[in-house]
Amino acid sequence: MTKGAHRAAMAALCILALGLILVPATTLPDEGGRAAQQALQRFLVNAASHGSTRDAQGVWMQSAESVLLHHRGAEPLTAASLTKVATTLAALRTWGQAHRFPTLIGTAGTVRGGVLHGDLVVEGGSDPFFVWEDAIILGNTLEQAGITRVEGRLLVVGSFYMNFELEPLKAGDLLKQGLNAAAWPRGAKAQYRTLPRGIAKPQIVISGPVQVARALPEGHAPLVRHISLPLFDILKRMNVYSNNAMAEMLTTALGGSDKMRRAAIRATGVDPGELRLSNGSGLGKSNQMSPRAVCALFIAIHQLLQLEGLGVSDVMPVAGLDGGTLEGRDIPWHAAVKTGTLNSISTLGGVIFTREHGPVWFALLNRGNNRSALRAQQDGLLQGVTRAWGSVEDAPSGFRPRDPEVDLERDTILSQQ
Repeated sequence: MTKGAHRAAMAALCILALGLILVPATTLPDEGGRAAQQALQRFLVNAASHGSTRDAQGVWMQSAESVLLHHRGAEPLTAASLTKVATTLAALRTWGQAHRFPTLIGTAGTVRGGVLHGDLVVEGGSDPFFVWEDAIILGNTLEQAGITRVEGRLLVVGSFYMNFELEPLKAGDLLKQGLNAAAWPRGAKAQYRTLPRGIAKPQIVISGPVQVARALPEGHAPLVRHISLPLFDILKRMNVYSNNAMAEMLTTALGGSDKMRRAAIRATGVDPGELRLSNGSGLGKSNQMSPRAVCALFIAIHQLLQLEGLGVSDVMPVAGLDGGTLEGRDIPWHAAVKTGTLNSISTLGGVIFTREHGPVWFALLNRGNNRSALRAQQDGLLQGVTRAWGSVEDAPSGFRPRDPEVDLERDTILSQQ
């Protein structure tokens, strides 16, 4: 897609998203609508019974054409990890679903007989999903490039993270271990067993310490370029497990929470007062969104991904397919959702599928002293409205996640410079 076409598509998405920030309808409900309203009223009564009130519960449900159910739907409430929906949208809008984060490896010294007489340099590119597997692949590639030992230091430059560790010195220590199978901790050994058979175990010993540098050292020469998984795959992993560290890494790469928030507002056209964010993960009660704004975020994500042949299910956990935060939940199958949890907060948003209304976008932001009971009641409300509007056997084609077999392995996209 050309830059001009991309800008035009983004402008069209903004218009579509703005059109879906709907005003509650006043038409009389049919039989299914009355049953759904009754399910909502039971939910509000039960949710308020757990040390809270009806006014502390926010609900918004809409189809493409109309608002179906709502309760305090335009009021900002504590969002918890629904904040990651805004982070997801901002990342997709900024970089595109196919974006890959580079990690560059270089040398500052000379290589003789497999020994680097000097420093090995890792230049981070904000990859939020650089883990043991990446270190193992990287180590094998360095050995193929002729390095089996480093007499100097391991220098860390830029935004380098590993195993969700945000501190660059600690991330560098993990990389040093990962490059040498003799130093692998239990976690690295376990990860190695998940790799395809025949993958070699790197044996690169780094004699010097790990140090953090502000800039590339004099005499630096690039050697290897390691590329992350595509952004949509990274976002899927972040959201399935609601990984706070990954969300904060992405937010930092976006330029901070304020820039992330502004990107999400531009992509949806929501009232800025309905999207109040202080970080990208949802930790803390200062992150507040209205249920209506949450739905607008989900819709914008799906519309943006559809331009590339993907959908919201490719970046969010899917009930019946994915584990993580959906373990133990009774959410209607095939729904693409995001959960959120804080001390007295339980939130849930996404899309379910019905015969009468097609895809139904929803957001539930709830407060109470019994999170387990709130989750059960959220699931019960979704099951109740799905019965009222007619359940379906499968998600529409545009909402089915891609075949996971098409995932690109990291070792197929390593390239020496």
